[in-house]
Amino acid sequence: MSDVTDHTETDVRARILVTAERLFREIGYQKTTVADIAKVLQMSPANVYRFFDSKKSINAGVACRLMGEVEEAAKAIVAKRGSAAGRLRELLVTVHRMNSDRYVADSKMHEMVAVAMEENWDVCKAHMQGIIEEIGKVIASGVASDEFHVSDVGVAANCICASMVKFFHPLLIAETAGKPGPTLDQMIDFVIAALKGSK
Repeated sequence: MSDVTDHTETDVRARILVTAERLFREIGYQKTTVADIAKVLQMSPANVYRFFDSKKSINAGVACRLMGEVEEAAKAIVAKRGSAAGRLRELLVTVHRMNSDRYVADSKMHEMVAVAMEENWDVCKAHMQGIIEEIGKVIASGVASDEFHVSDVGVAANCICASMVKFFHPLLIAETAGKPGPTLDQMIDFVIAALKGSK
């Protein structure tokens, strides 16, 4: 019985997050209220609050869901066969493209993620740690195959993530678009050359 209840609660939480994301896209994060979400779901606001204690926690849940999809894409790339350099390039390009497509082109979702970043939710920090871990796995496989030459995989993964921040961070992607600086491909070329040449 408890399994059924847990499953139902998981379904309701998922429906709330899907509905919230849709409303954030349609009318914006700031304008969306918990009452709006409840109305679409044909439930009372009090029922929504049974699953999320605030609008902030709903936004954190939406952000977590979207970021989780990026992490799943990164894991799938890491698990592929092929050169470490090729997988690392695909991983970095994919994270950039997914964040650009989801948040930068859509001004209302950009607003949502801006609030998430500003409030520095744990979900954002956990997401970046997850991406760093996947980058580290690719570097480690490259070290094992003698494709990359680094003495500390963890430091290398953190350095790569730091060097890619303007291509990963949704707010910086928007702010730096069209401004002088290395292109995404140029930065990835530089990163891969550094990993291959650090004997």
